[in-house]
Amino acid sequence: MSSASKTWMVAASIGAVEALKDQLGVCRWNYVIRSANQYLRNNLRSVSQAKKLSSSSFDYTNKTKQAEESLRTVIFFQQKMANTPLIVSFGEMLIDFVPDTSGVSLAESTGFLKAPGGAPANVACAITKLGGKSAFIGKFGDDEFGHMLVNILKKNGVNSEGVCFDTNARTALAFVTLKKDGEREFMFYRNPSADMLLKESELNKDLIKKAKIFHYGSISLISEPCRAAHMAAMKTAKDAGVLLSYDPNVRLPLWPSTEAAIEGIKSIWNEADIIKVSDDEVTFLTGGDAEKDDVVLSLMHDKLKLLIVTDGEKGCRYYTKKFKGRVPGYAVKAVDTTGAGDSFVGAFLVSLGKDGSILDDEGKLKEALAFANACGAVCTTQKGAIPALPTPSDAQQLMKSKSK
Repeated sequence: MSSASKTWMVAASIGAVEALKDQLGVCRWNYVIRSANQYLRNNLRSVSQAKKLSSSSFDYTNKTKQAEESLRTVIFFQQKMANTPLIVSFGEMLIDFVPDTSGVSLAESTGFLKAPGGAPANVACAITKLGGKSAFIGKFGDDEFGHMLVNILKKNGVNSEGVCFDTNARTALAFVTLKKDGEREFMFYRNPSADMLLKESELNKDLIKKAKIFHYGSISLISEPCRAAHMAAMKTAKDAGVLLSYDPNVRLPLWPSTEAAIEGIKSIWNEADIIKVSDDEVTFLTGGDAEKDDVVLSLMHDKLKLLIVTDGEKGCRYYTKKFKGRVPGYAVKAVDTTGAGDSFVGAFLVSLGKDGSILDDEGKLKEALAFANACGAVCTTQKGAIPALPTPSDAQQLMKSKSK
């Protein structure tokens, strides 16, 4: 291929970035931009040469103009992402093995679908899928599963600068039993898994300090040294003025006992600015009726800006010092509820990152929660967590269809 032909192809390829933007939407641009930047670094010199070339066989004008327009588009989105608040998610990521048939036990299942999972990682991916900017901090086994999961984070546009690997421990696995209604039961393999061995010295604290919101669960509190790393990460975020978001995501089989789970989950309760719990978790943590406001309000504390209780397809409830209420959900045919709560959390955090005033404006809060409800609902219509995470248009389409 001649040099002229190569430069023509380079310009055309860069021009194709514009079409790719339309195809993927804003939600994937934080990943696309990084790929485009690498491409441009490798090829911009050739594009420049294309401008200088003259030939009776080829007309480069239109192609170079397309390239320049695409470059401006990339720069625009770079600026957009630079101004998008960072949300850092801390904790575990693992492989979920989901039966290919609902309503059967693990022993009865004849096959499993391999899917990435882990609540904090799901939230990070949900954020980028919705056009936000996220990073993940956690530890993986230096094995094929571990590297596969980190590559999935990268492909979903999640910043992986907080990731590290352990050569002596494996990446965690979970077998998930799906009941006929899409609800789940878990069997975990982590004795110990790499995520449990994260040390404070391995934390990327600079990444945490750059965040607007620091999100975490409770599984990282179960054992040392990860618990100490979790506490140090929270302190780093708090000292930097970062909002703390907590979703306990109770997984009782991972705790030594019910009492240990309640004590561990509540040990950091009073540090969070925002807490999301399910109605089942309210009952678990309080021993009371989750439908009663006084029971839910017993979970409030002085520093808490917002407490959210999710009620499945019924929607969610919200409680602040100034107001409380309920936002209805969206009824869909649930195939797999894995990741629904994480999709909800990711959607809400994206809204909060864009506009912190929603914590004080009930109207804005209800809009954000309605969108989060829709995201959670859409996520249940496919198997797996990360593969089922919705785009903004998916959620908006559901909201529009139910409003008719």
